Amino acid sequence: MNFVLYSFAGIFLSLLLTTIPLMAQIDRETGEPFSTRSEVIAQRGMVATSQPLATQVGLDVLRRGGNAIDAAIAANAAMGLMEPTGNGIGGDLFALIWHEESGQIYALNASGRSPGDLSYDRLMEILDEKGENSIPAYDLLSVSVPGAVDGWFEMHERFGSMAMDQILDEPIYYAEEGFPVSEAIASAWQRGVNFLRNQPGAFEETFTIEGRAPEKGDVFKNPDLGNTFRLLAGQGRDAFYRGEIARNIDEWMREYDGYLRFEDFDKHTSEWVDPVTVNYRGYDIYQIGGNNQGTAVLQMLNILEGYDLASKGFASEETLHLMTEAKKLTFEDRAKHYADPDFYNQPIDHLLSKEYAAERRSLIGERAMRDVATGVDVMEDGDTIYLTTADKDGNMVSLIQSNFRGMGTGFVVPGTGFSFQNRGELFSLDPDHPNVYAPGKRPFHTIIPGFAMKDGKPWFSFGNMGGGYQPVGHLSIITNVIDFGMNIQEAGDAMRWMHLGGSEPTDSADARMTGTGRLHLESSIDYGIVRALRARGHTVRIGEAFFGRYQGIMRDHERGVYFGASESRVDGQAAGY
Repeated sequence: MNFVLYSFAGIFLSLLLTTIPLMAQIDRETGEPFSTRSEVIAQRGMVATSQPLATQVGLDVLRRGGNAIDAAIAANAAMGLMEPTGNGIGGDLFALIWHEESGQIYALNASGRSPGDLSYDRLMEILDEKGENSIPAYDLLSVSVPGAVDGWFEMHERFGSMAMDQILDEPIYYAEEGFPVSEAIASAWQRGVNFLRNQPGAFEETFTIEGRAPEKGDVFKNPDLGNTFRLLAGQGRDAFYRGEIARNIDEWMREYDGYLRFEDFDKHTSEWVDPVTVNYRGYDIYQIGGNNQGTAVLQMLNILEGYDLASKGFASEETLHLMTEAKKLTFEDRAKHYADPDFYNQPIDHLLSKEYAAERRSLIGERAMRDVATGVDVMEDGDTIYLTTADKDGNMVSLIQSNFRGMGTGFVVPGTGFSFQNRGELFSLDPDHPNVYAPGKRPFHTIIPGFAMKDGKPWFSFGNMGGGYQPVGHLSIITNVIDFGMNIQEAGDAMRWMHLGGSEPTDSADARMTGTGRLHLESSIDYGIVRALRARGHTVRIGEAFFGRYQGIMRDHERGVYFGASESRVDGQAAGY
């Protein structure tokens, strides 16, 4: 009797899973569910971050009458406190903002510049004295001016609606009274402390609890960061760039033979730029170009638009082959032509033309390419956070912010509560390279926010952290939704891939990819696909790579709701009201 009941229950459950739309989150390879949870759906506002308490900080701003821009600033401040393993006010920021009232999308480049008094020749002398042939990641040579704070105030001045002291009140509370550290962040925090505890400055007293990294559930406080937030709330951006904080940084840099000076902070400015965009199957996809790698997303989409991906199927042998080859071709352009536009006239129109995409597409054959170069004459590591917000009026923010390598350099000026980024590591030293080091120059950046429009209306704010993975992550999310019909939570939960190998923006100007590189796939891939890709000449690995973290908000104009999604592999949360 029990056997009959159990059999009937199994048949009923099987029918339920195949007939009810809510349960139809099915892996197109195995037939098994892969989505970890449903999308979050709300009408008046949405926030998605990689730390649930930071999500609630942003949501609280929306509930108190702030807009999406205010919420993004508050959530970012909370993230710098709660996930210092990926971001903080010692780093840089990029944002794409849909402003409902003006009906426009705005792009903000809030990345900092190299020291104004450190010449290329002097840099090369110092590197020679140190026995280095590149800019070391954990050296004061890699520290550029932090741009995040200026980015907050630029966003706020142009679009904010709530006073900055109100925006920062919850981050100040958590900094002074403490917050419980979440699981994935605790693991990364341990690695950061083990690696950086001996850096000069106040790293250990700032980021440890009696000399040890906080564990999951430990309540952590950073009163120095709370005080820095109070200065910003009361005195504005000038407290950071022209006041007490800038003077303290100057003094500390001089004491430890660093290179940034008060004048570098005083001269710093963010820049509102024209976003770069291409149309992909009727959707307008936006990125920030110039000295970041967002252009690579658009180049890959242009190449892949020439194939019917939907008919080939998600994560099929042919789809993965085509995407990998498009990535190889695009990343060679990335290595040669993505640099500070103040120092280099990037051939953006040519790089994003459909004609150039067709030229590059014609190089893709049935087997993995082994020798790839840029088609235009002339970093796979990194920790970051991505967040997105939306409000009742229709404003949407796509924001990414980073220290670059985890907790950055580990250099902490006593009393400030934050670590400096090491983004300056990403300059090339080849004088013929567009991304070559120069004083007062912005280095190449891996961090990219994404945004998509449909029929002239804001549709999808999305992004993922993960160093050189980020363009591949954007490509995967967009094609998962547009080509393979996934909802935005499914799109993030689906099996991920990454290709490693090829030239970097830190290489010489004449570098090119040789060999096939390595194609890394998450373990849910069908092994028959792996064998087929290897037969095409790809070197395939299961795992052994970092596949980033994703958040997204989609706007449904017909229903008047937002759909939210967040990274299921770590501590992320999307929440609305």
